[in-house]
Amino acid sequence: MLILRLIGILLVITVGACFAAFVLTRDQRYLNVAWRVLRYAVIAALIIVSLFVLERVIVL
Repeated sequence: MLILRLIGILLVITVGACFAAFVLTRDQRYLNVAWRVLRYAVIAALIIVSLFVLERVIVL
């Protein structure tokens, strides 16, 4: 669980840094990277949550 929290914190930092780089440089590339990282993070979070739910269903 600690590893998942660390990964989440790193994802937030990454998206924030990319957005800050976009604001400072107005280069669309940074916004595209931030969007891509955020999209894959949401997909990974949904998979992890569904595995937790599946584990609870199997245990019960």
